[in-house]
Amino acid sequence: MAAVQGGLVDSEEEKDIKTDPSTDVCGNSNNANDTKPVSNSPGTNAASGSTKPSAGTVEEQQTLLAVLQFLRKNNLSESVEILRREAGLPEDLLDLKGADGSATGSGGAAAGALLEGGDVSSLLSRVTVAASGVQAPTKATSDDQPDVSVVLSAYNQQGDPTLYEVYYSDLKKFIETVLDCHRAELSQVFYPLFVHMYLELVYNNHENEAKSFFQRFSGDQECYYENDLRVLSSLSKREHMKGNETLLDFRTSKFVLRISRDSYQLLKRHLQERQNNQIWNIIQEHLYIDIFDGMPRSKSQIDAMSGSLAGEAKRDANKSKVYYGLLKEPEIELPLDDEDEEAENEEGKPKKKKPKKDSLGSKSKKQDPNAPTQTRIPLPELKDSDKLDKIMYMKESTKRIRLGPETLPSICFYSFLNAYQGLTAVDFTDDSSLIAGGFADSTVRVWSVTPKKLRKVKSAAELNLIDKESDDVLERIMDEKTASESKILYGHSGPVYGISFSPDRNYLLSSSEDGTIRLWSLLTFTCLVGYKGHNYPVWDTQFSPHGYYFISGGHDRVARLWATDHYQPLRIFAGHLADVTCTRFHPNSNYVVTGSSDRTIRLWDVLNGNCVRIFTGHKGPIHALAFSPNGKFLASGATDGRVLLWDIGHGIMVGELKGHTDTIYSLRFSRDGEILASGSMDNTVRLWDSMKAFDDLETDDFTATTGHIHLQDNSQELLLGTYTTKSTPVIHLHFSRRNLLLAAGAYNP
Repeated sequence: MAAVQGGLVDSEEEKDIKTDPSTDVCGNSNNANDTKPVSNSPGTNAASGSTKPSAGTVEEQQTLLAVLQFLRKNNLSESVEILRREAGLPEDLLDLKGADGSATGSGGAAAGALLEGGDVSSLLSRVTVAASGVQAPTKATSDDQPDVSVVLSAYNQQGDPTLYEVYYSDLKKFIETVLDCHRAELSQVFYPLFVHMYLELVYNNHENEAKSFFQRFSGDQECYYENDLRVLSSLSKREHMKGNETLLDFRTSKFVLRISRDSYQLLKRHLQERQNNQIWNIIQEHLYIDIFDGMPRSKSQIDAMSGSLAGEAKRDANKSKVYYGLLKEPEIELPLDDEDEEAENEEGKPKKKKPKKDSLGSKSKKQDPNAPTQTRIPLPELKDSDKLDKIMYMKESTKRIRLGPETLPSICFYSFLNAYQGLTAVDFTDDSSLIAGGFADSTVRVWSVTPKKLRKVKSAAELNLIDKESDDVLERIMDEKTASESKILYGHSGPVYGISFSPDRNYLLSSSEDGTIRLWSLLTFTCLVGYKGHNYPVWDTQFSPHGYYFISGGHDRVARLWATDHYQPLRIFAGHLADVTCTRFHPNSNYVVTGSSDRTIRLWDVLNGNCVRIFTGHKGPIHALAFSPNGKFLASGATDGRVLLWDIGHGIMVGELKGHTDTIYSLRFSRDGEILASGSMDNTVRLWDSMKAFDDLETDDFTATTGHIHLQDNSQELLLGTYTTKSTPVIHLHFSRRNLLLAAGAYNP
């Protein structure tokens, strides 16, 4: 049914529009049975040549036909005649012989299409299912995909193929002549209508009409649907449609359009006056119209939010409460370090043993009202080594350079030379002491970027000889014979696409084309666990900022949440319509964000697995995500070369940064959140003034409610610097604890 959401609707409109009960907050269909009767159309069937009263909707005609055939089969001819006359059906309707018969008059096309599908008993079973509202048991497929024939059967109900071009061009002319304020909104219906009308023609074996329809109107679609149209053009026969993932996605998910009430009324009135049943049925069956009260949106506002595989996000999808604040940091006393003491002694001043506290630590004493409770999800307890690391972090933070438009960071670029095996992933440890690369030859390589070499732990026999009470026991357990600048980790059987260090630097995660995620020990440089759950390549993986948990996303369109001590995933986040290409944890570890080839970004709640935000606006697959240090904002980059900024609390887009000319593969905020760095396949690193972008933001309740965003075209004002490499695409960025920017990529001669 056409699901329409908004304020109150008038009584006449209510007959045609019903809220779709089968769609959840994330837009996922919960009801696989898509054979509910369509609501009454705005006019009589224009394609029908008969003036007799119609038997109702197409499914009612199917029911009547099945009942009539059942009665005739049991020689109840008088009952057949009475029922036929009451329904106003032609006399020759039941003279059809099997599936080859042709039907005429009102309901003839429906009868022909119906008989094509099978015998009377199967028709009766379909009718019974439709009437009872229970899903028919479908034959289970080996790969657990939805039954293709059931999904495509909706395209069985169609009108005169020669009129499709007339219907579409008539609507096109109408929309082109309406007032400018409505034209932009109503133009949104062109693309989904074009796709569904073309697929109906193909499914019903009208190849020539489908080809003509495609050639005439495909050039009118928005440029960002170019790749989708290329896939669509390859579907020229009914056989091509079965098993096509893109098609099944489009068919099973309603295309969401956000339209003002005035614009919607215009469209509805036009279809009623023209009795354009074919288009109205598609709108009812395949589109979700999200109606809002107020002024229509402008072309630029619509373009900013459109481009995804299933239209925009419903406004309800972004209204859940999100606890984006940071968790309260544990209070750790920071003693004066030796350097400070020595400096004081040289100046002849007395030693001060009084401990000091880090400014960052003192900020977190008050609980942020937008932060989740400490116990909302179970987090690992701090070990002694973690506390030492926190102290080191605090010490370095005191020497951190505060960045801004006047003080840009230094950039250190790590170029991977002779990487003929193909560098596919890079990561740095939080303290910037180690760098790891994933390669297409299925290996993972780890380098030390400090003078300290990589060493393995001694064997068990040698460890028994060590005095465990000595002060330098941590040094004694390391085997100096194994010291080297790099280590190679073997185990995967396909290219390694994702890589992530644990916060404590003891572990490394890698995800691969072989469908597994591996956990490696950086003390023994061996694989500890192989996590199997994905059936296809795993494109990305990342550790939680608090350790223990990690997230993965892959070609199977789902993201999975894992814990290092569990073989099975703790959560499966399903909802994307294409590959999950990148994943990131929120700084408070309570949420994960996923980017996908369906051009959407989804924020998921780790506690219950719900999708709490859906962001649309990118025109290509998303490959980079980054949270601001305060957890309030999200930056995303994609193949369209744009960086989009999102306000997580309000659930809206707040900025667009244009400048890159190729896919953006890496985004990173500086430690203080003042600067956003972006790295791209165009061989550049760009620095943006993120504080100015967020400070200039004006978010009122109306904007948050309607989704009316007013993006300033101020990319050049926000761009602080562009840094070009010789011939190295930038695939990873990392800010050190002192705000030095590290970048990495493979030199491409």
